[in-house]
Order: sequence, then C-alpha cells, then structure tokens
Amino acid sequence: MDNNIFEVVDKSGRKIRLTKKQWGHITRDHPEISNNEIIKETLENPTKITQSYGVRKHYYYKYYKDRKSPDKFLMVIVKYLNGEGFVISAFYVKNVKPNG
Repeated sequence: MDNNIFEVVDKSGRKIRLTKKQWGHITRDHPEISNNEIIKETLENPTKITQSYGVRKHYYYKYYKDRKSPDKFLMVIVKYLNGEGFVISAFYVKNVKPNG
C-alpha cells in the first residue's frame, strides 16, 4: 500500500516525500493549503532554501505574489533521514528565515 501523496527530486537531487499522514496534518492545521501541487511546486522550484544547524531540517520557500494575505511565502519544512526527505509541514509566512 502506497502511503505517499507524491515523491519529488529537489534541485540537489534528493528525494522528498509527502505522506498521506503529513498531508492530513497540513490540511487540518493549515486549511489555507488545499492543494498539494503547491507544495510540490515549492519543493521543485523554490525561491530559497535554508536549514537549521544541528538538526536535519530544511526550509523550502516560494514567493506567491498573488496571495491576498500579507503572508506571501509558502514554507515547506523537510526533515532528512538517511538521505531521504520527508515533508513535516507547510504553511505561509511573511519572511524567509535565515539559516540557523
């Protein structure tokens, strides 16, 4: 049984998966994200990628100028384990977080 909504390869060649479980979390906690294609698009063609030091989390950002909200960047949080990425969450933010 396939538990993935999708699997993509990012600019650096790493696989990233969005599981059905995490998609359920995203749509429940962030109902403004109703289409998983926007998450896929952000992972495949981000405006910027940052990361946290000490943990294996990367933040993929994409700017969406047509948003009516002041929060214009979609931030997709990806955790890497054994070289593979898993989407943890996704939501809109006003600004890109610096590395750290």
